[in-house]
Amino acid sequence: MPFVVKAHVDDLALTMNANTAKEAFAKAVEWHVVNGFGGVSISDGHKRFTIAEFSWIMASQEIANTVAAERRPLVLS
Repeated sequence: MPFVVKAHVDDLALTMNANTAKEAFAKAVEWHVVNGFGGVSISDGHKRFTIAEFSWIMASQEIANTVAAERRPLVLS
């Protein structure tokens, strides 16, 4: 799923496309923390998220994946 990262600095709007959530999150954090850009957001094509919202969603998905993996029966060959 493609992601779009957007930010602004002074009067310039910046946009970057990312192929993965991890790549989009890394770029958003870089733009906000390292470069000091404002209004940084990540969009999945349906909804726009702040960095904090997106990190919460990524963590929630990781937890859900871990719980699901633990519930699968272990199959020994």
